[in-house]
Amino acid sequence: MPKVNQYFLDTGDDFPNLEIPRAGGGKISLPDDLLGAWGVVLFYRSHW
Repeated sequence: MPKVNQYFLDTGDDFPNLEIPRAGGGKISLPDDLLGAWGVVLFYRSHW
């Protein structure tokens, strides 16, 4: 599949390294916290 935009992931691409604050405190480091498992990452922009 051809890449349309450099910000989209394509099949077989590695997930970029991200460190995100958790809603309940602490942080999640991606993809390290999901190694060896399937995962779904959902970003939800709530009301500001």
